[in-house]
Amino acid sequence: MNIDAIPIGIIFVVTIIVMLLAIEAGDRLGQATRRRSEDEKESSVSTRTAAILGLLAFMLAFTFGIVTDRYDARKALVREEANAIRTTYLRSEFLPEPDHGEAADLLRQYVDLRLAAVQSRDLDLMQKARIESEQIQHKLWDMAVVNARKDLNSDVAALYIESLNEMIDIQAVRVAVGLQARIPGGIWLVLYVLVIFGMIGMGYQTAIAGSARRSWATPILAVSFSLVIALIASLDRPNSSFITVSQQPLMDVRSSMVAHSEVLPSLGDKP
Repeated sequence: MNIDAIPIGIIFVVTIIVMLLAIEAGDRLGQATRRRSEDEKESSVSTRTAAILGLLAFMLAFTFGIVTDRYDARKALVREEANAIRTTYLRSEFLPEPDHGEAADLLRQYVDLRLAAVQSRDLDLMQKARIESEQIQHKLWDMAVVNARKDLNSDVAALYIESLNEMIDIQAVRVAVGLQARIPGGIWLVLYVLVIFGMIGMGYQTAIAGSARRSWATPILAVSFSLVIALIASLDRPNSSFITVSQQPLMDVRSSMVAHSEVLPSLGDKP
């Protein structure tokens, strides 16, 4: 079950409607039971309803923990990738010309590509950027291998290859965590089933207790639960515009690349 195509606002509204309908269904069922028999006791119903709501709370906490852990991992990976790219860029200076200039240009393109894809919030563009990023990685790797074979005992070549390999590995992890990892459809299904059962139980309990059928607490409850579910859905997607992962570390690397490329020619002009 992939809900990425459904806007967060629609998920929020639909969840509210589902919860209100479930509460209403439980209320009507309870009213009908109460008219037929007085044997149904509020205490026993409230115990069962509390058990269902407890399971719902557990599932919400469990699911929220999954997405928040992944969100923290995505933020950490941005920092790690920025550091790996910066190190690779600096070590590329040890490559002979014209490989040094070509590697520096490719790394700048690499950062621009990744920033543009993330900031676009477009999944298709993100997938296209992933493919183009891998093509740049292959070019950089082939260049590093050619230079390493010229001097198999070169420590400088080994350092450059090490940083380049780390950059490639981190990009693969970012794709796995950011683009491919999702809350399983089974968890979404169980979550919504528990929401429906819990709201039916609450409506049923209210009716058995003889409370007023209409209360301001009902829509407030529905909105509160729906906000949490919408928040979970937003944290789960890589193209969310509501909760985003800051790309500032990559932006800083791009700025340092530009500044560094401007400094090198001026140093070369000095006698």
